[in-house]
Amino acid sequence: MNSAHAMNDATQAARQADRAQPLLQVRGLGKLYGPQKGCQGVDFTLYPGEVLGIVGESGSGKSTLLSLLSGRCPPDAGVIDYRRRDGRWLDVYSASEAERRTLLRTEWAFVEQNPRDGLRMSVSAGANIGERLMAQGVRNYQALRAAGLDWLAQVEIDPQRIDDLPRTFSGGMQQRLQIARNLVSGPRLVFMDEPTGGLDVSVQARLLDLMRGLVRELDLAVVLVTHDLAVARLLADRLMVMRRSQVVEAGLTDQILDDPQHPYSQLLVSSVLQP
Repeated sequence: MNSAHAMNDATQAARQADRAQPLLQVRGLGKLYGPQKGCQGVDFTLYPGEVLGIVGESGSGKSTLLSLLSGRCPPDAGVIDYRRRDGRWLDVYSASEAERRTLLRTEWAFVEQNPRDGLRMSVSAGANIGERLMAQGVRNYQALRAAGLDWLAQVEIDPQRIDDLPRTFSGGMQQRLQIARNLVSGPRLVFMDEPTGGLDVSVQARLLDLMRGLVRELDLAVVLVTHDLAVARLLADRLMVMRRSQVVEAGLTDQILDDPQHPYSQLLVSSVLQP
């Protein structure tokens, strides 16, 4: 066996061993906004390389849940445990704010629905990508520029546009640039909030193909919030259906979309399938 094959086998073995252990464990998660429940009693386990979709109508609690999971707002109940790259477990909300910020710069990433919220529109495409690496201590200009060129190509943006401002890009290109900005630092867990929202059908299809490929290639764990069940079917391995702040059904994506058990899930699926 040559060294290249041995290295590939070792990489695959390490990946399989990592996938056998949970990456994120959520127990009893809840949030109140005054007397109103944002979400309540959420429990799930997420593994490396797995895409979990969260679906439901507007106001169901899915955006609140995503904010809690990504460390953007504190829960009123429950625990979120994350297994860091070094193998140690971190109770996310018992950690300091500095530790959570470090996670979001290194092992976590967040893709906003509106790419303008996830990009710095006043600096170049290359600078947007390079900032994540600079936050990890990379200071060599040539290395930063090389990473920018590489990632623009990976997200199907002409590398010659590395010095262009994001405001000169189309909406689909801005979203692909935001994905490059987030993934350049090698995160293990990515949160996505309606990543195809506001894009026309052809642009959505291209973006979804790109995202599916990157998830597989990089072995990413993803928590995806979407109202679009077609997007959920294409990207998610498992689904959680939310209604009135609670998870009413959870399971494999095809199982839920093809044979929903809860009356609300049935209504949600049928309303999408009807002409």
